[in-house]
Amino acid sequence: MPFDLSPRPLNPAPVTPAMVWPNGAKSALFIGFDVDAETAWIGNNPSNVDRMVTTSHGGYDARVGISKIVSLMDELSLPATFFIPGWTALAHPAQCEAILKAGHEIGHHGYLHKLPDRDKLDEAFEEIDRGYEALQQVLGVRPIGYRAPSGENFPELLAYLSKSGMRYSSSFRDDILPYRHADHGGERGLVEIPVNFAFDDWNFGMTSRTSSRPIFGRDAVLQMWIDEFEATHAWGGVTTLVLHPQVSGRPMRWHLLRDFLMHVQSRTDVWIATGAEISDHFDALEAARAEL
Repeated sequence: MPFDLSPRPLNPAPVTPAMVWPNGAKSALFIGFDVDAETAWIGNNPSNVDRMVTTSHGGYDARVGISKIVSLMDELSLPATFFIPGWTALAHPAQCEAILKAGHEIGHHGYLHKLPDRDKLDEAFEEIDRGYEALQQVLGVRPIGYRAPSGENFPELLAYLSKSGMRYSSSFRDDILPYRHADHGGERGLVEIPVNFAFDDWNFGMTSRTSSRPIFGRDAVLQMWIDEFEATHAWGGVTTLVLHPQVSGRPMRWHLLRDFLMHVQSRTDVWIATGAEISDHFDALEAARAEL
């Protein structure tokens, strides 16, 4: 089918009015971890399954990264949302159970971290179903929040997520405030908690033997995160983190993340919340506006 390139907003979701955050907060912080483990290396390139050094990047999650991140959240008494592919839960159940036991929210991140493809709807929907099944089997939970593997989505997938009981997404890059996606296929749009690409640690702390992308050091990343957070805070938005234990669970980057989070905590007017809590708050504000 030909692509529809007619001029129009490609995301028809309405703009959110200015947010009122809980407890007099001026902005919000959403700490989200993508627990990809080896799926980051095999989901879109299955031939890597036999490249043990390549997949060892992801193996760091289970051997070191997850426990270090959970310990950091405990040290700072911070709530987080961990988006876990179903494959990761099945391959590393003890480490994923430790996340749940620590009281953090479990989010959906596909099954094998495959890039959702609009031309392969059955495969895209299967990724959702298998992810649910694995998380239910291992952790006994059915998530209400979704982060798109490889960061992609499309209307039919949003509708399928809504139909399956998902309540929010955290994948899009087009706002600093939560908003509700447009209805599609008779399904109510999800709440979107948008992402700022500057807070994706993969961009600055991950490369591979086959990539020429440099790794950025502490001074560059920490100052950028602080500056971006402060500007988002001044605008009353939500600072959404896209972090990976195989990146931010590394020694120097663990300390970098710790210092950033302590900077945010030094403010008394930031609401630090899980995706579920932010989604619930958005729903409540939306319902209150509807009654006016």
